[in-house]
Amino acid sequence: MKVLIISPGKAHDAMVADGIAEYQKRLSKSFPLEWAHPRASDKETEGAAILKLLKDGDCVVLLDERGRDIDTPGLARLLDKQMQAGSKRLVVIIGGAFGVSDKVATRAETTLKLSSLVFPHMLVRLMVAEQLYRASSILSGGKYHHE
Repeated sequence: MKVLIISPGKAHDAMVADGIAEYQKRLSKSFPLEWAHPRASDKETEGAAILKLLKDGDCVVLLDERGRDIDTPGLARLLDKQMQAGSKRLVVIIGGAFGVSDKVATRAETTLKLSSLVFPHMLVRLMVAEQLYRASSILSGGKYHHE
């Protein structure tokens, strides 16, 4: 299974690029991690750009502050479920400051939140990469995550 993270806006800032590269390298043993950064002037145009990146059969997870809370073992179970189901691609969409279009929200199979706290968009990218690695570690029986 491949994982695509769609994070609207510019490419990674220098402050997070090295961390993202490290987790992407670690994840390459479990699954390829790809990034897309559509740019648009408004929420609807951005939504259309996001939808163009999606394929039939993608499992789409939207990250939004109004989403359902999930812990890391829960994320591991979500990954495992998609791998067992034979999903070719899991797509994680990081919602922007003003959210996502209704069409993108409707396309998502589930909407999750990382925290009730608000974080800068660039930091969320790093956190998502790290959490995917931690969930992957749980699934492989690794020692990265301690419960």
